[in-house]
Amino acid sequence: MAAAALFARIALAMVSRIAVVLIPALILAAASQAAHRRNAKMSFELKSTAFAANGFIPKKHSCEGADASPALSWSQPPKGAKSFALIMDDPDAPAGTWIHWVVYDLPAEKIALPEGMPKKETFPDGSKQGLAWGVDDFDRVGYGGPCPPPGPAHHYSFRLYALDKVLNLAPKATKAELIKAMEGHILGEAELVGLYKR
Repeated sequence: MAAAALFARIALAMVSRIAVVLIPALILAAASQAAHRRNAKMSFELKSTAFAANGFIPKKHSCEGADASPALSWSQPPKGAKSFALIMDDPDAPAGTWIHWVVYDLPAEKIALPEGMPKKETFPDGSKQGLAWGVDDFDRVGYGGPCPPPGPAHHYSFRLYALDKVLNLAPKATKAELIKAMEGHILGEAELVGLYKR
């Protein structure tokens, strides 16, 4: 009995020493991985030459102007990205979140969209545009610029998704269909918010 008790004490002491060394190491490793994920996410950035983050979108990109899509560019997408998708919407619209633009199957090597994207369903590089201009009933393909009612500025969110596959959705997909197709395939996300008021 005495020998068994001694053995148990020795074993417990060894486990305690291992825990003292191992637990901090595991915590440090987990913290390092979390920091790496945060840094990777932060480095994936969406920009526009037309307006700064949280700045006002110029009139030419709205229904009061040429209604041309703004130039967009992005940097340092997550490793393994096979395609990109873009959604622009207005969460401040009185009727609910208003969808302004849906683009998907942008090639992995693409790092920018030019100003004034044509309002057509497909492009030679395989990218496609979905249905937009509404909350849940849509009748336009391509970009539709800010057109809020008179009042406070609305926030227009441009969200770019890096995906681990080409979705191969048909043209004219809705935002809801795109989000469903992206489930489980999003490697990273970058957002640019612009303001507009009338």
